[in-house]
Amino acid sequence: MFPIRRAQSPAAPTAAGLPPDRQRDALLATDLQDVPFWRRATPALAAIVVVGLADLLSGKDRYLAPLMTVVPVIAALTLRPGELFAVCAVGLLAVFGLSRYDEVVNINDARFVYGAMLTYIVLTLFSAWVARIRMRRAAAFAAVSSVAEAAQRAILRLPGPVVGPLRLAVRYVSAADASRIGGDLYSVLETPHGTRVAVGDVRGKGLGAVQTAAVVLGAFREAAYDETGLRGVAARVEASVERHVPDGEFTTALFVEFRTAGVIELLQYGHVPPIRVDGEGKAQVLDSPDPWVPLGLGRLAAGEPVSWEQDFGVDDVLVLYTDGVIEARHRTSGEFYPLAERVGELVRGAARSAGELEAAVERVYGDLLAHTGGKLGDDALLLLITRTDDQAAEGT
Repeated sequence: MFPIRRAQSPAAPTAAGLPPDRQRDALLATDLQDVPFWRRATPALAAIVVVGLADLLSGKDRYLAPLMTVVPVIAALTLRPGELFAVCAVGLLAVFGLSRYDEVVNINDARFVYGAMLTYIVLTLFSAWVARIRMRRAAAFAAVSSVAEAAQRAILRLPGPVVGPLRLAVRYVSAADASRIGGDLYSVLETPHGTRVAVGDVRGKGLGAVQTAAVVLGAFREAAYDETGLRGVAARVEASVERHVPDGEFTTALFVEFRTAGVIELLQYGHVPPIRVDGEGKAQVLDSPDPWVPLGLGRLAAGEPVSWEQDFGVDDVLVLYTDGVIEARHRTSGEFYPLAERVGELVRGAARSAGELEAAVERVYGDLLAHTGGKLGDDALLLLITRTDDQAAEGT
């Protein structure tokens, strides 16, 4: 028996793990500051116009200027404090102008006018304070969001365009726009036992999904180097998930091994089947002859998972993905995205070069967005894999 030691927790990731432009964009998008000033000011300015027209159209026997107090409240929702003061100053001038038009200032007791203007000023100051608090909270949330994204980037450790004998092209999009993190995962490793790939989809989203993904990826990265067979790798990952992930949580996964040129070995744990596209653009869904349950549910099933082999030629492209792709609904009809029907033409010829492969994954992703109208309802992962010329030469 080997002694088990609990590893020390690493230091918490910081937003410095992201490029400065991503950190800036996180803050801007969180508080609508990426929207031009005139658009953010439009609601408050529109309120000034509406109240002014209502007062003018109702005649001098109606004094509606006190309704202008809605302007600071509306401005506090979208404007910075300085911008709010500028817009509210316009509203205050409108209050004074309407008071003169309605001849309220000529009343012997003008306390009503002064009260309306004082109320407006007090509400403006209060609204500026609210806007300041709103911006502080938005900044804090953006910082947390950036840290979460940096943590996910650290966990995924994005591979380069070439790993061992394989070329890769990836598109990973999280539907959790507020946090920009999701539960899809993938890893490609060159090991002494061949190049091994893991693709998975964690149940749920957010930080909980990232924690589960960390367990799966950590176990895969260790086992991929230690285990001689793909089933041994998957068994190690399954054991780690059962040990460290709460009951009821599960992860669909697909493991692929590229050891011998021209052949791949696959092992499916409840994940969507991969698609192989040949040089002529013919797509074939590689269904498992004996699919297994997702990671974390193995104790509920009888028997053992079984891997299978498929041919993988020089001109072939292997398309790995998550259910966020094929379950993406059409923007009007609600139909699921027909990946198997469209991917052949979109990916045809992508095995010729790294540039062709990158263009192919961009075409598939663009077609997916066109299908949904530009918005995804779930995390989506697209991973395209081809053999390099070196491996092709080995297989000839």
